[in-house]
Amino acid sequence: MTLYALICNDKPGSLDLRMSTREAHLAYARGFADKMRLGGPMLTEAGEMAGSLIFLEVDTLAEAKAFSDNDPYAIAGLFESVQITPFRATIGKLG
Repeated sequence: MTLYALICNDKPGSLDLRMSTREAHLAYARGFADKMRLGGPMLTEAGEMAGSLIFLEVDTLAEAKAFSDNDPYAIAGLFESVQITPFRATIGKLG
């Protein structure tokens, strides 16, 4: 298993879209509770949600990409960019 960091930046001015799809996103993410190590919204300096940071432990990059592609946020067109990269925690601990 490999840990992947998913760094998802929302399109500017898309807070309403995020909020209208949030429950579907959370329900989707809960379905991966056994693979999700840490996840939550990234915030602006004003404290508004502006993206997502997720640490997902799966076998392949293709699995991480499939998770990302099928996220209701992605399907709704919320993200301006998504970066998926292997990650190794060396200090601290992820769930």
